[in-house]
Amino acid sequence: MDNMPIENSEISLNELVIKAKEWYSYLLSQWRIITLVAVVGSAMGLTYSFTKKTIYTATLSFALEDDKSGGGGIGSALGLASSLGLDLGGSAGGMFTGSNLSELFKSRSMVEKTLLTPVKINGKIISLAEMYIQNNGWRDEWSNDPKYKHIEFIPNVKRESLSRVHDSILGVMYNRISKTDLSVGQKDKKISIISIDVSSTNEQFSKFFCEALASQVGQFYIDTKSKKARINMGILERQTDSIRGELNSAITGVAVANDNTFNLNPALNIRRAPLGRKQVDVQANTAILTELVKQTELAKVTLRRETPLIQIIDSPILPLAKERFGKAKGLVLGGLLGTFLILIYLIIRRVFSQLA
Repeated sequence: MDNMPIENSEISLNELVIKAKEWYSYLLSQWRIITLVAVVGSAMGLTYSFTKKTIYTATLSFALEDDKSGGGGIGSALGLASSLGLDLGGSAGGMFTGSNLSELFKSRSMVEKTLLTPVKINGKIISLAEMYIQNNGWRDEWSNDPKYKHIEFIPNVKRESLSRVHDSILGVMYNRISKTDLSVGQKDKKISIISIDVSSTNEQFSKFFCEALASQVGQFYIDTKSKKARINMGILERQTDSIRGELNSAITGVAVANDNTFNLNPALNIRRAPLGRKQVDVQANTAILTELVKQTELAKVTLRRETPLIQIIDSPILPLAKERFGKAKGLVLGGLLGTFLILIYLIIRRVFSQLA
């Protein structure tokens, strides 16, 4: 009785070996069709390697300026300005951090503005949108379609002046670029360096689009983050110019009034009243102008502090990194895939034939 499990185990193992030999013999008998399918698979893989275009990837990395520390001198100066009722612009960086900044790069507004950026190709200035159309051969497809035949994307054209057809084409470009060709993010969450990757079948387009997108977002970032500081500086400069004009007028008035009272009879003090008023105006305007000049210079410092927002670390340099589907890779993968599929088919067919 103790030997029964061992005997059954040996029988099961023998059956397994027999089954394996049967399957091996069956598949070996089908070597012609297996070889044929493997050869066809290799041919298809080789054909795919010829038709698959090389993908060029441009990478740009940058660091976002961190102004949270703010310096003590500027911080105290901003506090003083705030106590005087002046808003010299605070930090607007919160909306441009982390995933928010990544989404800004992939937003339709930024991508479309970038597509309308001018570039010089073969001595001719065209937009990146036109370059994208040429790369994808859309002009040939549109040659017989009157709706698209004369469509053109002029560099730096105003977005609101574009037609509905232009909008639809830009929409297609945006969807393709944002979903498959554009990648933005941090390589490592512990490092605050953000990288932009742009992939396309045209090496120059990848480089130009990557650099133009970074420039476009950077300018938008600057305009948004320093908006308050620029508005307040403009107000202060206008007020300073106005008070300076008033002061110059008051100084001239003092001189005129002094001339009018020269050698005046001391008993006629009423004639000295205009001179006194002008002197008060000079003193008041001098004090106001002094304070406005201080606040204007402070506003300029604040604006400079807000302006350098994105520091480029690495820019794409030609030749770009490329991804190519090689001929040897196509032959091997195509053959292996064809062999795998025909084996699966033969096995399933034999199993069903045995069950019938």
